[in-house]
Parts: sequence; C-alpha cells; structure tokens
Amino acid sequence: MSTSTAVTLSTPDGPFTIIASSDAVLASGWTDDLWSLVDLIHLRLRPAVIEVNGKSEILDQAKAAVEAYYDGDLEAPLHVPVHQQAGDFHLHAWAALRTVQPGECVTYTVLAERAGNASAVRAAGSACAFNSAALFIPCHRVVRSDGTLGGYRYGLPIKQSLLERESKGK
Repeated sequence: MSTSTAVTLSTPDGPFTIIASSDAVLASGWTDDLWSLVDLIHLRLRPAVIEVNGKSEILDQAKAAVEAYYDGDLEAPLHVPVHQQAGDFHLHAWAALRTVQPGECVTYTVLAERAGNASAVRAAGSACAFNSAALFIPCHRVVRSDGTLGGYRYGLPIKQSLLERESKGK
C-alpha cells in the first residue's frame, strides 16, 4: 500500500497544497482542497493513503522550495523532483517546461517545438492543462501567441501574480 504525505501552506497567492510520494511531488496547486489535487494524479501513481501534515524528506524539500520561491529564489521549485505519468509528448512537454526560466514566457507553439513536435500546439496546451504539479512544473509561463495569458487551472489572477513576481525578480 502506497502512502504519501500532504501539506497546505499559506502563500501571498492563497493556500498552496502539495502531495508528495517518498521521492517526488505528485500534485500541487493553489487550493486547500486536497481531493481536487488527488484527482489530478494519474491512477497508477495515486496513493492509497495520504498523511496530512505527515513528515517526509521530499515534502520538506517541496515546502522549502515554495517558501524560497516566495522569498525571491524563483528557481527553487525547479530543483524538486516531480513524478507524473502520461504519454510521451506530455512527458517531453513537462520536461521542457522545467527549462523555462523565471521571467521568461513561451507560447504554446514554442513549447511544442521544445517538446520535440512543432506541429503539436494543441497537445502542448493539453500538457499544461493536465499538469498536476503547478509551480514545480511552471505551466503558468506559457501564454498565447498574441501574448495574452490564456487559461490557468488556478485562475488568471494567480497566473498574473506569478508572472509579475517573476518579471520583477529577473
């Protein structure tokens, strides 16, 4: 039986919840609704038990990275291991997202190119939509080709706040 740990932190953008296995973040986002995040975890990775406010090294690392991010170390979340499961293109897109630096925005077209399939623009959008590990895989750094924000699971005000924070910290 797999056991994971979870914690909800208070951030300037609202509550931020992290679910972690023994070796990686499985899901995270600006919500205090743990079960909405559990629903984002692929069935093969979904833990049988989640210890809320439990202790684990990876959860401590993830918490520290979120706190560091809000203290100005905008790259800290990129150094925390993440585990998601999907098809090859989504996995490549998520890896490509982790190379997008704070203060940089890319379009869905550029993300598709970086993920290895320039014609897969819609699939790039899908990879962002199915990303379960917000902030650790920074899909908020993807914008439409006309520069507008597009969508964001946690709302456009949070996406805008993150992008503003990152543009100031550049």
